[in-house]
Amino acid sequence: MNILDRIKQLKDERGWSNYKLAKEAHISEGSLNNLFRLNNQPTIPTLEALCAGLGISLSQFFAEGNEAVVLNEEQKEMLDIWSTLNKEQKAALLELLKKM
Repeated sequence: MNILDRIKQLKDERGWSNYKLAKEAHISEGSLNNLFRLNNQPTIPTLEALCAGLGISLSQFFAEGNEAVVLNEEQKEMLDIWSTLNKEQKAALLELLKKM
């Protein structure tokens, strides 16, 4: 799998420009443009930021043949909050959600 091709594919599926992806990923547009222009592979932190901006996990990024899951803003916010919880809080929240 060509990583840059995959980034471009995911960006194009959303109809996003490089500017939009850079903004969502909280990286500079120049950094993103340089990846494509110089055909450089992104670092792991950059790839993680791009995946976060796209609303997907690294495993979803590398999953071949599967459609990427696109999250709306509310779902992204929920996942951001989830990632700050400790193990006990996550378990309690899951129990609460199951009872709803």
